[in-house]
Amino acid sequence: MDVEYERVDLREPLSEEQRKNNLRITELQFKLNHTFWLTEEYEKIEKELFNGNFGELSRITPPLNGVCFDLVQIGKNVVIGANCLMMARGGMIIEDDVRIAANVQLITNNHDLYERDVLTCKPILIKKDAWIGAGATILPGVEVGKHSIIGACSVVTKDVPDYGVVVGNPAKLIKTLDKEKFKD
Repeated sequence: MDVEYERVDLREPLSEEQRKNNLRITELQFKLNHTFWLTEEYEKIEKELFNGNFGELSRITPPLNGVCFDLVQIGKNVVIGANCLMMARGGMIIEDDVRIAANVQLITNNHDLYERDVLTCKPILIKKDAWIGAGATILPGVEVGKHSIIGACSVVTKDVPDYGVVVGNPAKLIKTLDKEKFKD
């Protein structure tokens, strides 16, 4: 995925609308993490936290941490394990049937090397039926291909091809899965 960085200067004051939205998201995140999951109340909060961009049959095991959940789109039948961190200032799309294990970090923003109060943000795209192993970290601007696998504790700094299996720090391609074995 080749996209330009968005720069956000944290020294600039938020507008009243931005401040209210941040407060709303923070309150919803707190409610989500303090509501018994697998209930209608919990599901209602999930949908509201993600501005309705939360697909049918998708679920998140709490706790969930992060920022800018309103910039995240979650497809249908997505499972996200406990302790997921979504630093989503750069935007994030998680397509249908994705599996994200516990303790995964999805990071769309970083700090400028010379101006630490400036965020550089790039979106993350996780395509259909990808599987992200426990403790993996996906960094800004990465596209994770369909039916791919990210090994546990891997740090993904570059795009992962469709059907690719990557492991390590930094993650490296070790295998390509047989696409004939998947139903698309």
